[in-house]
Amino acid sequence: MNNRLYGNLIFELSKPGRKGYSLPKNNFGGYSVDNIPGHLKRETDAMLPECDELTVVRHYTNHSNNNFGVNNGFYPLGSCTMKYNPVVNEEIAGMQAFAALHPLQPDFTVQGALSVYKGLQQALCALTGMGGFTLNPYAGAHGELVGLMVIRAYHESRGDHKRTKVIVPDSAHGTNPASAAISGMEVVEVKSTAEGCVDVEALKPLLGDDVAAMMMTNPNTLGLFERNIPEITALVHECGGLMYYDGANLNAMLGISRPADMGFDVMHINLHKTFSTPHGGGGPGAGPVGVRNGLEEFLPVPFIHDGEMLTMTEENEHSLGRISAFAGNFLVALRAYTYILTLGREGLKQVGTLATLNANYIKERLKDVYELPIPGICKHEFVFNGLKDKSTGITTMDVAKRLLDYSYHAPTIYFPLLFHESLMIEPTENESKETMDAFIDVMRKIAEEAISEPETVHTAPHNTPIGRVDDVLAAKQPVLRFPL
Repeated sequence: MNNRLYGNLIFELSKPGRKGYSLPKNNFGGYSVDNIPGHLKRETDAMLPECDELTVVRHYTNHSNNNFGVNNGFYPLGSCTMKYNPVVNEEIAGMQAFAALHPLQPDFTVQGALSVYKGLQQALCALTGMGGFTLNPYAGAHGELVGLMVIRAYHESRGDHKRTKVIVPDSAHGTNPASAAISGMEVVEVKSTAEGCVDVEALKPLLGDDVAAMMMTNPNTLGLFERNIPEITALVHECGGLMYYDGANLNAMLGISRPADMGFDVMHINLHKTFSTPHGGGGPGAGPVGVRNGLEEFLPVPFIHDGEMLTMTEENEHSLGRISAFAGNFLVALRAYTYILTLGREGLKQVGTLATLNANYIKERLKDVYELPIPGICKHEFVFNGLKDKSTGITTMDVAKRLLDYSYHAPTIYFPLLFHESLMIEPTENESKETMDAFIDVMRKIAEEAISEPETVHTAPHNTPIGRVDDVLAAKQPVLRFPL
């Protein structure tokens, strides 16, 4: 690649007078550049780059080749379930009959789309044991907020206004306490045991008639199955609170167990993670919220009403009202429903099993050179605490940066906050043994390099368009725009 042309910003390639377009003369009347009213015109020309079409195409094509995704290579991002998005999902979502729909079309013209919504809701109920689902939330954190709003509405409908506390484990995703705070409730943290699960004895003193709910992720953020859930749900229900299931790690449980059967009352699903729709870069996403039987009336509108034909309705006096513009991200829901129908009942039963097998395989192959703070069988992901040999001075950040030189996306690092050098790996169920073996070999090689040539690791990456960034300088003196 010619770095002089394609390693720069588009503004740096600009030359005065260059154009990449040719517009025909306006022969249809109306406004033209010459007769636009003066008060609507800019006082100065917009500062836009001036480039020929070929330069623009090459510039952005070469930049796009620097993007890394599941389609490029192994993406072991723990806690995020970056699984492969099958091409058939994209083909269905790209069909004109779906892609060209308008959200304000009359219901009788969109019966197929409403059938997708209805079918997906029924499938999610079957997979989780919940009594009803709304597809309206736009993302996982949005789903958390909606779920907590449902819980709050439930308590207030019973005149129980003093329930303002939400119990959150110290290993929870950061969105859990944030969602609770935004919903107007007080966050109470419960500690984990040395084995990485919720400390039941530490939980008991926190329970009382002011507890609205307890939020749990299962498997938890360490990739461990919370074995005390039956006792925990019984304790929370006994004090009058509800149980909230963070579905971020639901991938490990598909076909194995269902949140409702464990005693959870409300949950959200990261549809874009568990059911293979593209995510990252801010969206699009989907965070459907499910509730047990008896709580459906509190879900947000619109509802899908199944009468002579499927219709969208807002008739429900106990509903939260609207929490999104229409009914969620339809094409994300369509991709997820395609994935579910493609795998079918038997295929979905294998997802959690294979994800767990792959995670344990990588963990066992690497635990002699990377520190495993909590031994034993994990579920879909696991957490190392940096290199086992701490004398090298090589950090988790160094390992992550060096992985880029070998064309691997780095795992999640420095999260969860329970360990100083957390390195969280989640392979998902899609990866082959050959892919995982190659990744394991590179991780072991980096561990060797940490001893034999630590400076190479400490100054990585070396083979990427941008080298090691000064994180402190970038935070203190960010360059947010091109100086025109």
